[in-house]
Amino acid sequence: MENLLQVLKTEDYLVISCIVNIILVIVTMINVIMLTKINKKYIKFMKQLGNGSNLDEMLRDYLRDVKEIKQDNSEIKAYYTKLDSDIASCIQKVGLVRYNAFRDVGSDLSFAIALLDGNDTGVVLNGLYGSESSNIYAKPIKGGVSTYQLSEEEKYALEIAEQTKNFVAKNRKQ
Repeated sequence: MENLLQVLKTEDYLVISCIVNIILVIVTMINVIMLTKINKKYIKFMKQLGNGSNLDEMLRDYLRDVKEIKQDNSEIKAYYTKLDSDIASCIQKVGLVRYNAFRDVGSDLSFAIALLDGNDTGVVLNGLYGSESSNIYAKPIKGGVSTYQLSEEEKYALEIAEQTKNFVAKNRKQ
């Protein structure tokens, strides 16, 4: 240990230390010059691959765009998932039956219309048109069944609605 301390105190150590530092500075400068040349070659190579545009920048832009698209895609997915659940409670099925409620009135002016959502829940409206008066009655439907007695025309409108997802109108055959 004392020998090491003795060497550190000599002028030889200082000279050797300076020489090593000079060599390290030279090696660092050579590395910086080589790194600069390699970087220039890399940029030139990337421009050649990108047909005049810097391919490296193009790739970075592309990756940024992909990240934005993924974000947008997840927002769209959340939105359409909510829409799917909302649509289940919207009117999707409609069945309309026109009929003659009274013998003295022609032209099938009375009607029964069933308006149902995706779970066959909704309402049946029955409009009775007579020469003296007109009335509209509403009966709730849950799961395709009403707690109220349905007329033949209302049952037929309900059947039509349950079998379709589009608007269907029919005249009742008498």
